[in-house]
Amino acid sequence: MPFLPVILWTDSLIYLLLAVVVASVFYVRQRPHLITPWQAVIKRKRGMISIMILLVYVIVGLLDSIHFRAALEPDDNGNQHYSSEVLTVLDLALMPLRQQVEKTYSSPLATRLFVREMIESDKGKLDYDYPKLTYAGSHLISEQNKWADISSTLVDTSLLVVLIWLGLLLLLVLILARWRQLSFTEAGLGILTGKSDYPIKTGLITLLIIGLFGSNLMALSVDYHVFGTDKVGQDVLYQTLKSVRTGLVIGTLTTLVMLPLALLMGISAGYFKGWIDDLIQYIYTTLNSIPGVLLIAAAVLMLQVYMNNHPENFVTVAERADMRLLFLCIILGMTSWTGLCRILRGETLKLRESDYVLAARALGAGSFTILHRHILPNLMHIVMIAVVLDFSGLVLAEAVLSYVGVGVDPSMISWGNMINSARLEMAREPIVWWSLTAAFVSMFVLVLAANLFADVVRDAFDPRMQAIK
Repeated sequence: MPFLPVILWTDSLIYLLLAVVVASVFYVRQRPHLITPWQAVIKRKRGMISIMILLVYVIVGLLDSIHFRAALEPDDNGNQHYSSEVLTVLDLALMPLRQQVEKTYSSPLATRLFVREMIESDKGKLDYDYPKLTYAGSHLISEQNKWADISSTLVDTSLLVVLIWLGLLLLLVLILARWRQLSFTEAGLGILTGKSDYPIKTGLITLLIIGLFGSNLMALSVDYHVFGTDKVGQDVLYQTLKSVRTGLVIGTLTTLVMLPLALLMGISAGYFKGWIDDLIQYIYTTLNSIPGVLLIAAAVLMLQVYMNNHPENFVTVAERADMRLLFLCIILGMTSWTGLCRILRGETLKLRESDYVLAARALGAGSFTILHRHILPNLMHIVMIAVVLDFSGLVLAEAVLSYVGVGVDPSMISWGNMINSARLEMAREPIVWWSLTAAFVSMFVLVLAANLFADVVRDAFDPRMQAIK
């Protein structure tokens, strides 16, 4: 085989989560009372925009979750061996960015290094100047043509994207015209004037903006370092895209660990009360009294000691880094379930005294039936809102933990590690700002989209908001 598939622990959980999402889509489609709130989410302009932005991050994260080891040349006996380096499909797509490593820092779209060195001119004279970059701008005949070349690339790429977008628009108008039995003009005017049930116009504009930004970014990255390079000369754009998976894993897998604990503990405490309520309150009160950062640091350091004492259990560096990432998700999940548990406990205390719950109990329904059919469905809007909001907080938590040195493995690219490595360069003169800025902007867009999505989900799923409408 030209490659050896590698399935990491986090990959398995991501595939499982993806399967659950797909199964949930088919489940929701068959139940009108569940599909109606999701239709309300998509009908909101903010919902459409946030979903499209989140989909871009998810696609990048999924491409970075397909791992493999490339095949090496067979030995003299014909035995096939594989590289110890684990790559992903995203690495293949970004191979030029990955391989075009400069000597050290270079600013965005620069053609020379950021620091001066002693270089030898064509005439054999030594000069103290900024050396030319090995890869960025190497196609230019003269450095004076750099901005003309960049402008030409932007114009050509933008025109191509606009043409493709217009083709998709015409195709969409044709489909809507045939589906709704309208003329081509009527269907087009319906989209342009925003008279359709869904914000198609907003979605098309968002798609055009994403297409223009992404295509121009990729077109420029072929010949330049769009976001510059770091201390070891690695492309910052490559690091930014590779960090997407880490942020998504921290935000989603931690939720998988947190959610069952919060649901079980919160509903049990609120419904059964008595000694069960006292015990659960004691557990999460004691857990909250322990500083979270110290608990996470102790757990991560224990794992680090285990990995150092048992290196034979980790064949590649990627497996070692993945184990630390998985363990970090578990620890974050074990320490972040208490807030949702308290909310669910209070809401369950109120719901257990509702008329329909009292009627079900009087008719002889068991506790499990009441919890499954009456309590849990009326708590799902709280769970949905809390999960999306916690996702944003967990993405930011990874950056903070990596900054203090107890986050993901240093060999794993993440926004937190980018910020941690760039913090010491903020005191330079002139300042090296692009690594920190790239990590901040990409993380800010993800968290903002998640918060907007959470706001729309709250309006759609909260029964009290529906009552107001």
